[in-house]
Amino acid sequence: MLRWLWLSALVVVLDQVTKLWAEAALLGQPPLNLLPHLDLILVYNTGAAFSFLSDAGGWQRWFFVFMAGAVTLVLVFWLRRLRNRELWLAVALSLIIGGAVGNLLDRLLFGHVIDFIDIYYRQWHWPAFNVADSAISVGVVLILIDGFFGRKDQDQKTS
Repeated sequence: MLRWLWLSALVVVLDQVTKLWAEAALLGQPPLNLLPHLDLILVYNTGAAFSFLSDAGGWQRWFFVFMAGAVTLVLVFWLRRLRNRELWLAVALSLIIGGAVGNLLDRLLFGHVIDFIDIYYRQWHWPAFNVADSAISVGVVLILIDGFFGRKDQDQKTS
């Protein structure tokens, strides 16, 4: 199932291109309103999800680089072991791998992750995110769906 790594590569390319665009277009600019409750705003995140450990003093950069690298390797080995019928799981793992590599590149190259999508309602804002974060989230949801519903389908086919 390593053939699905093309999807990971596509996520990395889309992620990096959109981050470069966001930095060029949004640097020093006020938020750009696209839709009600959706803005584009440039944010540099030195932490993890929800800015976890963003104020830790710098060591977190290498911790997150190591973690993203380790998780990516584990997921590639998992992807390699999948059977042909485990299509949705292959897609999910490929999305997560692409997202992890996209954010890993940011940490290696810049020391932070570039986020630019801001979803909000009135004064409440979801933490800013990017294409890589979106791919990771969709991948996790697909794994959960596969875990709850995919196994039953496969068990019924084999009985």
